[in-house]
Amino acid sequence: MRSRTLQLVSSSSASYQSIRFNGFFYSTNTTRNVFETTTDSTTKPFRNVFERSPNSTTPNTDSTTKPFRNVFPDSTAPTSTSPLTNTDSTTKPFRNVFERSPNSTAPLSNYSSISDNPTQSPPRYGFSSAEEAAAERRRRKRRIRIEPPPHALRRDPAAPRPRPDPNAPRLPDSTSVLVGHRLNLHNRVQSLIRSGDLDGAADLARQSVSSNTRPTVFTCNAVMASMYRGGRYDDAVALFRYFFIQCNIIPNVVSYNVLINTHCDAKRVDAALDVYNQILSHAPFSPSSVTYRHLTKGLVEANRITEAIDLLREMLNKGHGADSLVYNNIILGFLELGNLEKAIEFFDELRERCLVYDGVVHATFMDWYFKQGRGKEAMESYKNLLDRQFKMTPVTCNVLLEVLLKYGKSSEAEALFQSMLDSHTPPNIQAVNSDTFNIMVNECFKLGKISEAMTVLKRVGTKEKSRPYQMDAACYNNIMGKLCENGLVSDAEKLFAEMPTKQALPDFTSHKILIELYLKEDRVDDAVQFFNRMLFDTTIRPGKGFCDKVFDELVKRGRIEEASDIIGRMGEKDVKPDPTSYEYVMMGLNNVGRLDRARDLLDQMLKNKIAITPNLRTHVFDVFGKGGRIDEVERLLGRQCEKASVPSSAPHSSTPMGRQYGASSSASLQKPGQETGYQNTQSN
Repeated sequence: MRSRTLQLVSSSSASYQSIRFNGFFYSTNTTRNVFETTTDSTTKPFRNVFERSPNSTTPNTDSTTKPFRNVFPDSTAPTSTSPLTNTDSTTKPFRNVFERSPNSTAPLSNYSSISDNPTQSPPRYGFSSAEEAAAERRRRKRRIRIEPPPHALRRDPAAPRPRPDPNAPRLPDSTSVLVGHRLNLHNRVQSLIRSGDLDGAADLARQSVSSNTRPTVFTCNAVMASMYRGGRYDDAVALFRYFFIQCNIIPNVVSYNVLINTHCDAKRVDAALDVYNQILSHAPFSPSSVTYRHLTKGLVEANRITEAIDLLREMLNKGHGADSLVYNNIILGFLELGNLEKAIEFFDELRERCLVYDGVVHATFMDWYFKQGRGKEAMESYKNLLDRQFKMTPVTCNVLLEVLLKYGKSSEAEALFQSMLDSHTPPNIQAVNSDTFNIMVNECFKLGKISEAMTVLKRVGTKEKSRPYQMDAACYNNIMGKLCENGLVSDAEKLFAEMPTKQALPDFTSHKILIELYLKEDRVDDAVQFFNRMLFDTTIRPGKGFCDKVFDELVKRGRIEEASDIIGRMGEKDVKPDPTSYEYVMMGLNNVGRLDRARDLLDQMLKNKIAITPNLRTHVFDVFGKGGRIDEVERLLGRQCEKASVPSSAPHSSTPMGRQYGASSSASLQKPGQETGYQNTQSN
């Protein structure tokens, strides 16, 4: 707002005083109006050009006496025959916008009242006095000093950056750092995890710590979570120590949650509570609701429900919302103790506090009622949930489906599944997911209704706005696995061929199901075809254990040439074969006398810095020694010795991470009875 100025002006004749406000003069003395018409030029040097002559009763048209017409006519003036004052719309096309309506009873405007009523006080334009205007001006200046404008907060790009505070706590990585080479590393690790090669993913993440492309906290969390899901709790804890303690990567709340969940599932609740206290005392963030979910679940399973209740109260006191899953853990604990009244008490508290309820507690009550043989109360709880018409997530509906199918309520489960399909209107509402279809497909196979299982994948909602669910590879893999278990290989192959047309690209599990089936049925050619397709025609990174199994089966079936060709081509890709895979193929080549090909594969291993297993090392020296070609192996190993460097202590060598191929590689290439001082490590 523009500040308005107020100024007191004294006339030279001293006959009046006027206030100048926004360029207009207003009289403060009733003796004379500065806008009043006068003929005395000595007392009034300025004539009001907007005012009609006081002696005239008609509009002045003489340009010599009044060069300007009054565009602010007084409403009390006699009616003029001029077109500008004519009220007839046919003769007056334009109306004076400064003129009051003839039928209006509102007071006159300030412009006309000033000239016709000399005794009227000056009009108010926002401030009643000069003191009020000055006070407002001071207030605005004070506010600008306290709250500077946005442009004043912008740092000058040319100005040097301030030096960071060395005492400030370091914060975890944000998603903005997951770009470029670090994003490529993250994708490679995720591909290895999806293919089931958890050791390869862990090795790749560990090796990248000492490289130019350090892993982000998201990559470290992905490896830790994969170890937890695989039941390898000690490896998950060791990864946390290596990444976030030894290598000084800053963990985020997800890192701590994975560690807490790992300790709870490993029955180490006290260790999980120590991690929670460490978050409170040292972390630059607060625990999340997921943290309290894992802790309360672990405490309830350890029969420490009192501590779980204290943790629930602490969560509420810290300002967190009433999480239904945390309450569900407490309620489940009381139900398992047989204290139904206390469970209902906490459920009532949840309904009072929770703003959004998804129905997960009802599924817990239903399951408990069914276990107690009280099916009527269970179905009443289920109907009560449906009558409330909550917008439940697919996860909650899936739990309800499992409970209904578990206790033989197939009709109610079918109705719930159909209502989920009808409510599925993406992108607004996601009512089903892949687990929903897997639950229904597994139930059909359990009952022997294989034809109905095939139709489940094609079911859609009946409502007008409902949309079909876009199947992913997990749905197809589940039903393909079930079909292969029941001997319906042709149907599984049809589904595999249908996946690209449904925008569900086959993944590692899709190829693995069919390859294992082909090897089981002695369809080696089909297995080799699918194996080659997965390795060289797609971007899938197969698991090392799976490759070991395939190469072992090919060697046993006498397909050594194809196995050696495949492993030779694999050595040229980014992810190298496993040392065990080389062992299977090279031992098969040595047994049939293909020493030249075995020597080429050995050279490839050395160039790629892949560790040679002790069993393969002994076998190579024995076979090449009997063939009189021991010098070739010694030259290869000797050249590698010259290029190798003295090994340094790897920080992860003391951590149990499953197979550590580079841990004992200092002795992997040495000739029996010969000491060497170099080490080979596997490079991914």
